[in-house]
Amino acid sequence: MQYLLMIYENEAEAEKLETRINGEMMKEYEVFTRGIVESGAFKAGDRLRPVSTATTVRVRDGKTLVTDGPFAETREQLGGYYLIEAKDLDAALEIAARIPSARHGSVEVRPIWMLDHR
Repeated sequence: MQYLLMIYENEAEAEKLETRINGEMMKEYEVFTRGIVESGAFKAGDRLRPVSTATTVRVRDGKTLVTDGPFAETREQLGGYYLIEAKDLDAALEIAARIPSARHGSVEVRPIWMLDHR
């Protein structure tokens, strides 16, 4: 089964933390990512640009509305994700708990609803 691991953190706090630890967390991410690639669990993953670069699209009454910024104001923002393959939810949760940002943010684990595109 595939799971999407969505990494949420407060961007302003993460920026301060990133500066303070001077790349140490990036090294942890490299080790973590290499580990899940080597285990065969990794399907995809990337870091996202800041929410200030986001654009939100809504369609209301047949009209497309485009606004700068994220969909909603929240304390934590989606900063990146991993798409993984895991035998079950427990295995996915174990992988999510090893993501470095889980120590100061949160990781939402959500099963993928696979669609048959044939």
